[in-house]
Amino acid sequence: MDFNMKKLASDAGIFFTRAVQFTEEKFGQAEKTELDAHFENLLARADSTKNWTEKILRQTEVLLQPNPSARVEEFLYEKLDRKVPSRVTNGELLAQYMSEAANELGPETPYGKTLIKVGETEKRLGAAERDFIHSASINFLTPLRNFLEGDWRTISKERRILQNRRLDLDACKARLKKAKAAEAKAACEGDLWSDEVDKAEQELRVAQTEFDRQAEVTRLLLEGISSTHVNHLRCLQEFVESQATYYAQCYRHMLDLQKQLGSTQGVIFPGTFVGNTEPASSPLSSASLATAAATIPVMPTVAGMPSAGEAAISLDDVALPASGTRKARVLYDYEAADSSELALLADELITVYSLPGMDPDWLIGERGNRKGKVPVTYLELLS
Repeated sequence: MDFNMKKLASDAGIFFTRAVQFTEEKFGQAEKTELDAHFENLLARADSTKNWTEKILRQTEVLLQPNPSARVEEFLYEKLDRKVPSRVTNGELLAQYMSEAANELGPETPYGKTLIKVGETEKRLGAAERDFIHSASINFLTPLRNFLEGDWRTISKERRILQNRRLDLDACKARLKKAKAAEAKAACEGDLWSDEVDKAEQELRVAQTEFDRQAEVTRLLLEGISSTHVNHLRCLQEFVESQATYYAQCYRHMLDLQKQLGSTQGVIFPGTFVGNTEPASSPLSSASLATAAATIPVMPTVAGMPSAGEAAISLDDVALPASGTRKARVLYDYEAADSSELALLADELITVYSLPGMDPDWLIGERGNRKGKVPVTYLELLS
């Protein structure tokens, strides 16, 4: 008990001395030992690294999980050392809704078929997003957190110790200065004050040694920030690679979906493709779809002419009929798959018509002396 009380009293005395020294420094009443310029630069770079690492970490978390409630939940699970429950991505949830809508509205209808195709793609996008989040969390966020919760805490602890050692050193310098001033004023008590000066000098030497040792330890930790930058650079490169892979997967999935919809869907939006005056986005019934599709002109049978779906057809030999043709504006660029198709450029005007037995997804288009099959979904029929 006596030992504990003595230690407690000693710690209280040290704390009080440091508090007095710190207060006098703030008011300019005491001298302060300044660190060298290189050391100050190391401190500034460490502080900057810590601050920007925190900002990058938080914003990356927002990028990977925009929902703040979900981020708080994940944070609590991590602090409790519990496994974060698997969460459905927005793409996977959208895919689920589209699949359920298709089953209820009719999976065999054009709208239902399209919902299924888009839903399957959204599911793939959601899976790609999940992989990206997992990869970014392991290869990028985890190293940043490890720095803030490990290395930076060690640096902060050693800096606090260095600050205390500096206060102790400056307090010893102040005591020695006061002892020497008192000795000069009281020459008659030289022996007494000489003892005080010797004691103050001994305390100063001890304080200087402890300060120098702690300064060296802190300096080594601060110089390790360069290694931290190298590690974070490698993690940043891995994050970029993961993100590039994710966006490349998304692009491929959407390109495949676009090709599927462009090559397999029928006349889904009559307002766009057959001149209907209703907006293209307005919902249409099956009856109106059938009525609108019927407005595409069908040319009379030409004797001896092969079917438009046959590969042997030579459209350059087919004369443009005098009636039943329509003007159409091209909505998107289209690259012909073979010689039987007509390449299209967005916003150009062409003449189109239908032949008996043709696939309803296709029309015959003519530009100048060139004829070929063109997909209906790329056209807006004008007249």
